[in-house]
Amino acid sequence: MILSKVNIFGGGLAGCEAAFRIASSGIKVDLWEMRPETPSPAHQTGNLAELVCSNSLKSELLNTAQGLLKQEMRTLGSLLLFCADEAKVPAGSALAVDRKIFSELVTQRIIAHPNINLIRKEADTIPDDEITLIATGPLTSEKLSREIADLGGQENLYFFDAIAPSVTAESIDRKYAYKGSRYGKGSDDYYNCPLNKEQYEEFYQNLVEADISEGHSIDKKFFFQSCTPIEIMARRGKDTLRFGPMRPVGLVDPTGDGPAHAVLQLRQEDKAGQIYGLVGFQTRLRWGEQDRIFRLIPALKQADFVRYGVMHRNTYINSPQMLKPALQCKNRENIFFAGQITGVEGYMESAATGIIAGINIVNLLKGKEPLVLSEDTMLGALIQFITSASQENFQPMNANFGLLPPLEKAVKNKAKRYEAYCERALTNIMKYSELFIELL
Repeated sequence: MILSKVNIFGGGLAGCEAAFRIASSGIKVDLWEMRPETPSPAHQTGNLAELVCSNSLKSELLNTAQGLLKQEMRTLGSLLLFCADEAKVPAGSALAVDRKIFSELVTQRIIAHPNINLIRKEADTIPDDEITLIATGPLTSEKLSREIADLGGQENLYFFDAIAPSVTAESIDRKYAYKGSRYGKGSDDYYNCPLNKEQYEEFYQNLVEADISEGHSIDKKFFFQSCTPIEIMARRGKDTLRFGPMRPVGLVDPTGDGPAHAVLQLRQEDKAGQIYGLVGFQTRLRWGEQDRIFRLIPALKQADFVRYGVMHRNTYINSPQMLKPALQCKNRENIFFAGQITGVEGYMESAATGIIAGINIVNLLKGKEPLVLSEDTMLGALIQFITSASQENFQPMNANFGLLPPLEKAVKNKAKRYEAYCERALTNIMKYSELFIELL
């Protein structure tokens, strides 16, 4: 195939990874991003690769699924992890970033690349005869969604995602909060806000009786489990939150008389340490209710909320029906998909699929065979799942060890088993190290 221009729809995590990969292979890229001309319900700026739900890119520990995925991405030359390292903020064993600095760094790298033409306009038509990567993410516009539905010969699937609120660091009442991390993992980077039984029960009762902003009908929809709104979780039972995002296990209050009944954790969101997000508190409560109810937590009584939680519709395709393992359309070889729209869930999962889609677009243009990673790797297993799962009940998926094939020799100890998974995966991913792109 003769080298030509490639269209990429969407300047999010996957789109930026793919654009950089393709452009660095000497191929011209038109990168279409509708913001800021056409705003989205969740984004706040016109920057590329803006993080909207959280500033955490999850664990960096090599014996975790998320840590393994990052290591695989680094081996393949991830642009976003390169920028994340520069925008890093303290978060214990997790990789968290200053969202503003991170998105600005990615935007600068993309704009500066001589082979990338950034088009600030909504892409709403899929060309018939051009190679196009659709990486428009969970907030794909309605017009392009209809084009995608026509392409797949089916209706898209939907789920609802909720965003957690954030507060200023100076407004956290330190008399009722202390620094620490659960189980002694990493440094003490989280503010922990304990509640006694009476305080928790008052908070819980107000939460389950709160006024909710429906936004969209959810009668026939569902929430992805890790994004379930806090008030929905609370309605499953009084102790659901205490076994979920407010679990007090593994935390020791240095000033208290004993273990708290429940604990809210706050995670640093900006490099300067001025903004903290309420961990696990995604919500669709009306803003006035958020302001009232979250102040029932003693440490947040005088909180200054810089962002309230919101809820928005996420869109994803039936990838098992539509996509090959190369993330290429089964019925249109010039069309590729990457990012959350494929049914992967999570920042790094989305970005990682952009790397693979980018590599495979380059391979198509150069007449090479598509790259299909080994299922022994976390990224290979994740893509294998989204392209081969049941078409009838396909749901979004995070990176997790359950996706990986069993070890040749069974290991009973879970920690050692995870270490063996990682060792096997990294041995396999090194076979592709020639694909590494020098970012400096």
